[in-house]
Amino acid sequence: MHRRQAAQALLGMGWASAWNAQAQPVEPVSDAFWAPLRLGGVIVLMRHTQTLSGTGDPPGFRLDSCDTQRNLSAHGRTQAARIGQAFRDAQVRVDEVRSSAWCRCVDTAELAFGRHRVWPPINSFFQQGDREGQTAKAMHSLRSHQGPPNLVLVTHQVNISALTGVFPAMGEVLLARADPANAAGMTVLARRAL
Repeated sequence: MHRRQAAQALLGMGWASAWNAQAQPVEPVSDAFWAPLRLGGVIVLMRHTQTLSGTGDPPGFRLDSCDTQRNLSAHGRTQAARIGQAFRDAQVRVDEVRSSAWCRCVDTAELAFGRHRVWPPINSFFQQGDREGQTAKAMHSLRSHQGPPNLVLVTHQVNISALTGVFPAMGEVLLARADPANAAGMTVLARRAL
């Protein structure tokens, strides 16, 4: 077999492997994922759930008007409710829920946990805002978070990436703790799409 044919065969196997991996059913979240939450003192970083297509917000969006923002899709609303139910089914106590002021984050928090408090340090800085300043304010507060309460932050990809170095999918849940040894500021203990 020539090198070209061997490369094509390997690429074909790679596509088949990727297809098969995507076709597998989602495994239930293991108890190992929930164990740190049951002990408490965990910071739950959650990216808002699925939105209507697009990136960022439309030109001229306003925080005081959901109609001007990119909002949750019907799937995202269902996804948020499913995440909240997963926490309840796992009997995980959620003590405080903080959210970005963006409607997609507020709606995710309300649909999942039935409450929220807007916390400006986790507002998006994708199109506006101060990445360094907001991240520093968030880390200053999060460094002092100890157990047993669990703290949920519903925010955006850019904020979670700045805090952890991880690029989360919409609706993905990361369990983290502040870590001075981590340049990003937080160490991720586990992550799951629920």
